[in-house]
Amino acid sequence: MDTYKSEDCTEAGQKKYAALAVRVGVNLQKHQPLIIHSDIRHADLARLVQAEAYEAGASNVFIDWSDRESEKAFLLHADESAIDHFPDWQAARFEEWEDAGAAYIHIISEGADALRGASAGRMGRSQKAARAKLRGHHEKIRSHRVRWCLLIAPCIEWAIKVFPDLTEQDALRSLWDLVLRGSRADAPDITQAWHDHHRCLGLRRDFLNEQQFESLHFTSDTGTDLSIGLPRNHLYIGGGVVDDEGVLFFPNMPTEELFTAPSKFNANGRLVATKPLIYEGRVIDEFSLVFEGGRIVGNHARKGQDVLREIIEMDEGSRYLGEIALASNRSPLARSNVLFHNTLFDENTGCHVGLGEASPSNITGGKDKSKEELEALGLNSSLLTVNVTFGADDMMVVGAKEDGTEMLLMRDGDFQF
Repeated sequence: MDTYKSEDCTEAGQKKYAALAVRVGVNLQKHQPLIIHSDIRHADLARLVQAEAYEAGASNVFIDWSDRESEKAFLLHADESAIDHFPDWQAARFEEWEDAGAAYIHIISEGADALRGASAGRMGRSQKAARAKLRGHHEKIRSHRVRWCLLIAPCIEWAIKVFPDLTEQDALRSLWDLVLRGSRADAPDITQAWHDHHRCLGLRRDFLNEQQFESLHFTSDTGTDLSIGLPRNHLYIGGGVVDDEGVLFFPNMPTEELFTAPSKFNANGRLVATKPLIYEGRVIDEFSLVFEGGRIVGNHARKGQDVLREIIEMDEGSRYLGEIALASNRSPLARSNVLFHNTLFDENTGCHVGLGEASPSNITGGKDKSKEELEALGLNSSLLTVNVTFGADDMMVVGAKEDGTEMLLMRDGDFQF
C-alpha cells in the first residue's frame, strides 16, 4: 500500500499550499532559481511546488530527490568508511546553488519507522559527516543569508498516529485540514493572512527587544524550573525574517514563536519536555534535561534514551542551548489540542528550546561577526540544531532585568504583553 498518495487531499488545497510555500514562504523572485528537497514519496506535492515556482518566474527549478528506503539500505550495508564520508561533490552543489542565488524549499513529513533496524551509531556518524561538510551552508541558513522554507507533507502513516481512531482516509483528510489551517493556507488571501500574522508577532517582538531582559525564568507543574540568561543586545525574531537583499520570507510554516539566542553558559535548572522529539525519524519521549552553567549535566528519557544521548554527544556545542522560544498555547495551532508527532508543528504550540547552534541574527550585528566574535558575545556554536518543546498549560515565564525589575511575560501558557 502506498501510504503517501497525495490525491487524498483536494487538488485545490494542495495548490494553495504550494503557492504559499513559493509566494510567501521563500517569496521567490523573478529569474531566481529554486531548489526543492523532497522524498520521492511526496512527488505530487513537489511537482505542484515546481509548477507554481515556474509560474512565479523562476529561472530554473531543480528537485533534489531523496529516498528513505535507499537511505536505510546505505545505513544497513555500506562500508564503515562510507558512513563517515560525505562526498565533496554533494557539498559543491550547495556552493553552486548559493552562488546562483537560489532559494530552498524542504518538503518533509513523518515516518518514525522508516529507518527501523538501522544502527543508531551509524546513523549518527553519517549525520555528523554531512553536517560537518555542509557547515557553511547551514550557517547561511541560520543567519538568513539565503531564503528557505520547510513544508510539511501529510501522509497516511503519519495521519493514523495523530488520529488513531479514524479510518486511514478520514485520518489523512483530518491531518490535511489541520496542516492547512495551522499554516494559514485555508485563508481567502494567503499573502495577506501571513503579513497580518507577521505584524502581530512583530509588535510583541519589538516589545521584547526594547526590554532587553537579562534572564527568563520558566516554571510549570510538569517539573520545569529553568532560568536562562540572555546576552546583551540580543534580538528576538518572530514571524518572517529579511535576507541580505531586504526580501521578507517565512522559513517555518507554521510559525507562532518569538525566539532569541540565550547566553551559552547561563542556563540552570530542569526542563521537562511536554511533546515527543522526532529526530531523523526516531522518537524520544517522556524526557528531561538538567542544566548547570549552561551545560546539560543530566538527561533521562523513558523512550529513545540512546537517541537523546546521541544528540547531546554530537559535539561539545550540542550540550548547550542555541535558542529559546516563547509560543502561546492560544494560537490556532495550539487550540487544536492535537499531539502532532511532528517537531515543527508541536514546537509551535508552546515554549521550546533549541539545542546546538545559535543564529547570528539573534544578536545585534551578528551576521557580520566571525564565529569567534559570536562565541565571545555568548552565542553557542555546534553542528547541531534540534528543538525541544516544554511549554505547558500552566507555564509561567518571568523576565528579569539587570536592575532586578521583574515582569510577568506568560501565565497559563499565554502572553501577558
